[in-house]
Amino acid sequence: MRSMLNPNSPLPLYQQLADELGNQIRTGKLSPGARIPSENELALHYGLGRPTVRQATEVLVRRRVLVRRRGAGTFVSDTAPEVDLFSLGGTMASFQRSGINLRTRWLKKLKLRKVNNDDDNPFSDQTVFTVERLGSVGHRPVLLERFYFDPKVFFDMHESPPVPADSLSRFVAQRYQLEPQAGRQTFRVCRASSRVAKYMKIDPGTPLVLVKRTLDFPSAPRALFAELFCHTDELVFAQDIGDIRYA
Repeated sequence: MRSMLNPNSPLPLYQQLADELGNQIRTGKLSPGARIPSENELALHYGLGRPTVRQATEVLVRRRVLVRRRGAGTFVSDTAPEVDLFSLGGTMASFQRSGINLRTRWLKKLKLRKVNNDDDNPFSDQTVFTVERLGSVGHRPVLLERFYFDPKVFFDMHESPPVPADSLSRFVAQRYQLEPQAGRQTFRVCRASSRVAKYMKIDPGTPLVLVKRTLDFPSAPRALFAELFCHTDELVFAQDIGDIRYA
């Protein structure tokens, strides 16, 4: 099944294979505790070299999706998976790479709105396109996202807005031919407001990880800002140093 991987894609082959294995885990083809094929078997199946296969499985081992057992092989982990949200990669892609099915729905649909005063938000006191999305794993909400789009760059976004299940990173790349080239983000612990707590089904004041991310595009610096409220009871949110990329 070599056709599953695209040698002409800007995404490296090792990452494509990691995504493919993650998808098999997410869809249940590879269940928790299952042994995955050996490096030789994967190399033969996908037409890759063993070093490329090793890179792919190492990505998933670092994220605790896979675990190596000396003398036995590599297995699908049954511990809490890691999701790398602290990168230029999109949220949907981050969950898919970790083998997790994230279901999403809009809390606020895309609309021009006035932004409250916020020193961290580059659109403070401006009117921009905003949208709010809730992500759940199973029946448990784990992520609440707020996005702010510069209307000078994304001027016609309201004419054909994304749907909840869209990767917003991919939507921007396909519709506007824009990929982030740099960004800045902070992460801290915050307390859930009453509104956030209501949607995430937690008590007000529950600690959450808050990520604030600003993305720069070619000729459009700080064109997108996002706030991500992450509930960490069932997931580990992690960052691979040196693995910052777009996906």
